[in-house]
Amino acid sequence: MIKSIPLIPVLKATPKVLPGETKPHVGTEVLSSIAPEFLEDSFVYVHCYFENTSRDMLIRVWRTTYLVDRFSGSKSELVHTENISLAPMWTLIPDNATYNFLLVFSALPKSCKQFDLIEEIPQPGGFWVQNIPRNERDVYHVNI
Repeated sequence: MIKSIPLIPVLKATPKVLPGETKPHVGTEVLSSIAPEFLEDSFVYVHCYFENTSRDMLIRVWRTTYLVDRFSGSKSELVHTENISLAPMWTLIPDNATYNFLLVFSALPKSCKQFDLIEEIPQPGGFWVQNIPRNERDVYHVNI
């Protein structure tokens, strides 16, 4: 789902790049015109790759899949998936091929420097990718 950001009419402001900056400067008048609930709204994108070395492999992801901040233990929730089924459904993946899918999570805490990708499920086989270093874009590529 794509959210639209409601704006309050303000004077036109032209973004400009200040000396020493690489991104356009956004004036306070623009920031104050954005509804407060959307200022902190961001997402984390995790591109997952699964190397299938067998035949007739089925995979799925559970809603109880999280990004967990290694320092605080804070959990970011799974909000969207692409190219993979949510449990209890299954996805049949091609034989002897690398299969990719996308997981989208709610924002990590600003203080997070490293996190784990954990699928908490009531049976064996949940995936766990440890010590993922945080980056500026919050876009990651991991092997499952």
